Amino acid sequence: MSNDDDFAAAYREHYWAVSRYVARRLDGRPSEVEEVVAEVFTVAWRRRADLPPAPLPWLYGVARNCLANAVRGHGRRRRLVDRLGNDDTAHGRHIEAGPDAETPGAWVHEALARLSPADQEVLRLTAWEELGIEEVAVVLGCGRRAASMRLHRARRRLRAEIDRMCPTTTAALKENGHG
Repeated sequence: MSNDDDFAAAYREHYWAVSRYVARRLDGRPSEVEEVVAEVFTVAWRRRADLPPAPLPWLYGVARNCLANAVRGHGRRRRLVDRLGNDDTAHGRHIEAGPDAETPGAWVHEALARLSPADQEVLRLTAWEELGIEEVAVVLGCGRRAASMRLHRARRRLRAEIDRMCPTTTAALKENGHG
């Protein structure tokens, strides 16, 4: 197979996985998802000679870099809008969610959000993307042992955040042998 054929196969097979990966990390900004995914596959096209036989973890690594660029760009735009004083809150359009607007499992997302970006990423790669430790190592650009240690430490810190947020719930789970 040629590099072009390898790229076409990777695109067909992994487009939706990469799209989901990006969408989960741009929660609340769906308009940017297509843009970032297009950038991922543009990079993959330019580097199609470098595509490994199992390209998904490599594509996730490219997506990670493209997301970092998108987040930096979003931050720059947000700061510019804030300086210009043209944001929604300045025009009285700030809307607060009601008390029953909380989505199921929101506390897990809240606990995850309290972790460092590095901890969040390693946990998401294993939980959301269902990658094994070897694949996580490829995405993160580190060795298998380092990826395994990062995952172990991130899980420990997530557990500590959950314990801090709802100590009665976790104590009850431990009593029943679930924790």
